[in-house]
Amino acid sequence: MNVNLEYYRVFYYVCIHGSLTAAARELCISQPAVSQAVRQLEKETGTRLFFRTSKGVQLTREGELLFCYVKIGVESLLEGEQMVKRLLDMDMGEVRIGASDMTLQFFLLPFLERFHREYPRIKVNVTNAPTPETIKSLEDGKIDFGVVTTPFVCKSTVRQSRVKKIHNVFIGGSSFKYLKGMVLEYKALCDLPCIFLEKNTSTRTFMDDFMEEQGIVLKPEFELATSDMIVQFAKRNMGIGCVMEGFAEGALGAGEVFKLRFEREMPGRYISVVTGVSNLISAPGRRLLDMITEERNLL
Repeated sequence: MNVNLEYYRVFYYVCIHGSLTAAARELCISQPAVSQAVRQLEKETGTRLFFRTSKGVQLTREGELLFCYVKIGVESLLEGEQMVKRLLDMDMGEVRIGASDMTLQFFLLPFLERFHREYPRIKVNVTNAPTPETIKSLEDGKIDFGVVTTPFVCKSTVRQSRVKKIHNVFIGGSSFKYLKGMVLEYKALCDLPCIFLEKNTSTRTFMDDFMEEQGIVLKPEFELATSDMIVQFAKRNMGIGCVMEGFAEGALGAGEVFKLRFEREMPGRYISVVTGVSNLISAPGRRLLDMITEERNLL
């Protein structure tokens, strides 16, 4: 038996309303079309499904049995259609994003604030992790997109778009004020206590690679998990810290730390949005990504 699924849909509405005319009105089709669909379904199933009454139609015992199953199927489909509509209308759903402390604070946060204001019913799930972990989450399909910092290593299935240029700086506290105003060579850092991020971060990788180009290998006294903590350690004269400049703005402005100067400025790097070439992005995720696209005009 190969029954047209539309016949079952018509059968469902006739059962719900108890009338061919009412079913036709609900389906926006003619009453003869409804009668034809019912006759075809009865022909395919080999049994009579309704008998007429003075008030409309009533199910036969065979019709009642069939309706028990059709009701479940049609109402599941209708619910699915409604859920898709709600999702597309941004009335429900979830955005899954990967971001580091740096990219969240200095790029993504204003977009999340605007998105939440416009779509308060959408759940936003931010996985806060260093760039390598965020890239891995994207490759594994665990997030819709990531906001990371260069440099990073990824598969060919990852597409990146640069959205903001950033710079690393070296900062020191009052105990190192004798260095203030001096133009240093990077090898001077070999004789100073240093405070860096852990090695599983793009900031540390970028700095290590740059130093290696200068023929320098630095062994820090402290390796910390967050840039904010590096600033706090530097303020307390624990050593010379290396952070993205934005993290030190407050302390620099307050005169709690100062920026060291070098003969050659460390090159800039970038905050980038990364997406999977083959990954399906949720409708809410796509809307947030579009917000960033419209704002930056770079993706």
